[in-house]
Amino acid sequence: MEADAYSGFHHLYGDSAIYEVACWAHARRKLHDIHVAHASPTTTEALARIGALYGIEEQIRGKPAEVRRAVRQQQAGPLLNDLRHWMEKTLASLSTKSETAGAIRYALSRWRALTRYVDDGLLEIDNNAAERALRSVVMGRKNYLFMGSDSGGERAASLYSLIGTAKLNGLDPEFYLRTVLARIAEHPINRIAELLPWNLAASLLTTPSQAA
Repeated sequence: MEADAYSGFHHLYGDSAIYEVACWAHARRKLHDIHVAHASPTTTEALARIGALYGIEEQIRGKPAEVRRAVRQQQAGPLLNDLRHWMEKTLASLSTKSETAGAIRYALSRWRALTRYVDDGLLEIDNNAAERALRSVVMGRKNYLFMGSDSGGERAASLYSLIGTAKLNGLDPEFYLRTVLARIAEHPINRIAELLPWNLAASLLTTPSQAA
């Protein structure tokens, strides 16, 4: 699961059934906020080093997972090793109470989770896409603060996931859901995966007005 360091997630990682993938956007944001308030050579270099990692991602975005993994291992791996050594050396020279030291400790304490994306081409360097997909949920949460039951919350999560995934695949979510509801009653249950957004995208995007 790729997420920030919210303490409510920690119990999920205990039995190794779910492993943590940390988000570089969150680690970077802590340094960026300090840099905006009072820039220093340390924050400038930290942001430049992290920016180089994102530069690699720009080159491989949308490419097959095995290609992404190979490029990351070849290019991002050495940069991450250098970044860790630089952070450890820099941390020793900073006041333990400084904000910059706190931001560096945040990254170092989650280093394994922050670097897992290098070993798996299906993973992303951050979870920004998921956060953007959930922005509408956050904007309206006061209007639907309570789901009524756990099962209601699970159904809502499933719908949000389908809607977000439809958008990521270039589909109009309303059109996608209408299509699925029209087909699902007669669709074999053992082939239900055929109705997922990425499996329907090619056929549903034949008409321009059907795209998101």
